[in-house]
Amino acid sequence: MASVIPVILAGGKGERFWPVSRLKRPKQFLCLDGSDRSLIQATADRLLPLAGDWHSLWVITAAHLADGVREQLPELPEANLLIEPQGRDTAPAVAWATAEVAKRHGEDAIVGFFPADHWIADEDHFRQTLQAAAQLAQNQGAIATLGITPTFPSTGYGYIEQGPEVGQFGDLSAYRVSRFTEKPDAATAEQFIASDRYSWNSGMFIFPAGGMLKELKTYAPELTEPILARGVAAYGELPKLSIDYAVMEKTDRAYVMPVAFGWDDLGDWNAVERLLKQPADKNVELATHLGIDTKGSIIYASDADELVVTIGLEDVVIVRDGNATLIVRKDRTQDIKAAVKQLGAEDRFQHLL
Repeated sequence: MASVIPVILAGGKGERFWPVSRLKRPKQFLCLDGSDRSLIQATADRLLPLAGDWHSLWVITAAHLADGVREQLPELPEANLLIEPQGRDTAPAVAWATAEVAKRHGEDAIVGFFPADHWIADEDHFRQTLQAAAQLAQNQGAIATLGITPTFPSTGYGYIEQGPEVGQFGDLSAYRVSRFTEKPDAATAEQFIASDRYSWNSGMFIFPAGGMLKELKTYAPELTEPILARGVAAYGELPKLSIDYAVMEKTDRAYVMPVAFGWDDLGDWNAVERLLKQPADKNVELATHLGIDTKGSIIYASDADELVVTIGLEDVVIVRDGNATLIVRKDRTQDIKAAVKQLGAEDRFQHLL
């Protein structure tokens, strides 16, 4: 199996899964796909065969989540847990983690970055895809990204437009990236799907460590130079930058592999319905639920002894967790993040975050 040094990005807040996902217990620590493994545990499980052992698997996370990562992944060596004192988006995380991996494994090492909150259906196919992407990265000096073949015109994902084909790696075609786009409106998403040139931006990247450091020095020296000089001690002065904006939208080393192994980024409560709803089900019930004339809804309660009764409801999400209850239409779940921000602005609600 191709040698890849996986780095799990585990600093996310998961605010759209509030109130189950909270500041010190974000969604990557939760079991949301019907299994008994949390999202971060499932991510580590599927990456370990590529890493070979725990000493070649890394995690980068926020300071307030470090103890949670240790509890979730007790086998992870302490030296492989990188703790950011402040959140600065993904570019500083990629820069620091890549620099640390290069120190130990060399600049020729092929590094992969993977969010901690993805769901993958076919894990064998996923690992085969990563081997092909590692071959692309090694042969072309590429920063390879996995583009998920769209299954519907989503307005919740960014898209990648593919340019010229550069060859076959494994059984997958690779293309130069023509451009990255932000989340489109519905009409634009329909056009993207019809063109057959666009993939969803998965946020997964595979590249030679030295190659990424070179691109970071070229396109984002304001964060790269302090990190290379002082490591984590430089975080207080770093700008907030995403890796897409800092490097991927500017570099000529960006390549995309359109893939299909069954994927979801579990962005909000609707993802739970996509994973768990069966054709015969009226609702997705993760609670003790009595529903009268209720359909197309998602009902969750963290305490199995609590009863949720619904009457005459359709296409809503109801979540009960401890001291907070959420009720929202399914087409408004993207707005949960704004509600959490409003809660954070008031002292009386701080204990609910």
